[in-house]
Amino acid sequence: MRFGIDLGTTRTLVAACDRGNYPVLSFEGPDGDAVDHVPTLSAACAGRLVHGWDAFAAAQEGAPHLRSWKRLLGRHGPDHRVRIGAVEVSLFELMTGFLTALRERILEVSPNDARERGAALGAVVSVPANAHSGQRWATLEAYRRAGFEVTRLVNEPSAAGIEFAHRHASSITSRREHVAVYDLGGGTFDAALVRLAEDGYEVVSTAGVQELGGDDFDRALAVLALERLGLDGTRVPDSSWPALLAECRAAKESIGASTRRVTLGLEALGESAPSEPIVLQVADYYERVRPLVERSLEALGEVLSAESTGALDLENAATEAGLAGVYVVGGASALPLVARHLRERFGRRVHRSPHPAGAIAIGLAIAADTERATELGERLTRHLGVFRESDAGRTKIFDRIFESGTPMPRVGEGPLVAVRTYRAAHTVGQLRFIECAALGREDEPTGDITPHATVHYPYERGLRGGDVGLPPITRLGELGPRIEERYEVDAAGVVTVTISDLEDGYRQVYTL
Repeated sequence: MRFGIDLGTTRTLVAACDRGNYPVLSFEGPDGDAVDHVPTLSAACAGRLVHGWDAFAAAQEGAPHLRSWKRLLGRHGPDHRVRIGAVEVSLFELMTGFLTALRERILEVSPNDARERGAALGAVVSVPANAHSGQRWATLEAYRRAGFEVTRLVNEPSAAGIEFAHRHASSITSRREHVAVYDLGGGTFDAALVRLAEDGYEVVSTAGVQELGGDDFDRALAVLALERLGLDGTRVPDSSWPALLAECRAAKESIGASTRRVTLGLEALGESAPSEPIVLQVADYYERVRPLVERSLEALGEVLSAESTGALDLENAATEAGLAGVYVVGGASALPLVARHLRERFGRRVHRSPHPAGAIAIGLAIAADTERATELGERLTRHLGVFRESDAGRTKIFDRIFESGTPMPRVGEGPLVAVRTYRAAHTVGQLRFIECAALGREDEPTGDITPHATVHYPYERGLRGGDVGLPPITRLGELGPRIEERYEVDAAGVVTVTISDLEDGYRQVYTL
């Protein structure tokens, strides 16, 4: 049994490999109806956590719950702890619990002969293109602990590119072999330029915004409604926001190309709720969220820039012979304003997936199909570097280790490797690793920045062994040992750092 699983910020979708077909699985919703997703939602019920549709039902009854926790994983990392009612867990534990419940749901809807609890579930899974190393490691490990056999981890827009090639094979020619993916999901935005050829798929360039998605469009509508009532959003109780955002999400999803106004009851505000529903003009809402759409187009422009591709640019992409199309996926891309802006720039080359929320899961299922040799070449989406001290400790310099856009190893290949060697000058090395989306003029990290935990490596041999804590860092009286820092990136984008004393063999290994 092989599946493609798109763990989304608000919804999780699963597609199966079924003899050359890749159907999206249906699950039983709260009313007994078949639905094509499981809500990425967790709730506290009777002192324990429940997930998915069970969490949805509990939340409807007033149970404490948490939505969009995938965003917190990107913002804070897997060790960040959250409290849901009386239950406190790390984000890694929360994700593992959700995926364990998802596995049970998949088994329930699978063929009878595959429902044994020991059935192996092979999966190709995804992460946002802009995901950092810790997010990638946590995703892989959580799936494995939940009982899945993960064969590959793919960036979300890359999976959409695979689905485009499967669905629109006739659009791909020797002169038009690139597709630009525009992926606006519930919590993140990703863009990628993917080269589609007979020998496989190659990601030419990628860009992403860690926190830009449907959640932001929902909140913008909520804030607009509160302003209409003369209310300050900061004064709305935290307990009211989930129901308020849910109502705004439903109103947003009801907007069609000809919709002129939306109506909101805002009962979640309790005593502050209006006596009559309020009516908002869609044009006012569009003006409010226009900067969000423009930010997504800026990221799309980054992947089409001549600097990134050497061939395509945003200004002429609509007529560029090498571009087969702009493929629009992600549930939040249904807002008509998105299609309007894209068509203004790219004309008829814009193709919206007939299943925008399921395109990534379908692409992952295609990649999971052992009957198809789906070769995929990914690239690093973030810069990785380390701060080091200079000028006798008075200044700090950011040393780049891997640059964004560097080709990643393919599945089955050895890791991407970078090595630095030097003579230690201090008693303890204090290494501050940073991943970032961009670099400024002086090579300083900018954009989405992810600081990893600071690593302390004892250069002075007398400090090694046992728990000696972190002593004051001083300069060595004479030249210290010769040190090697070895950086490895695997096919999933997970970074491992090995720091070794080349003279006595002492080493420590860290996974970022």
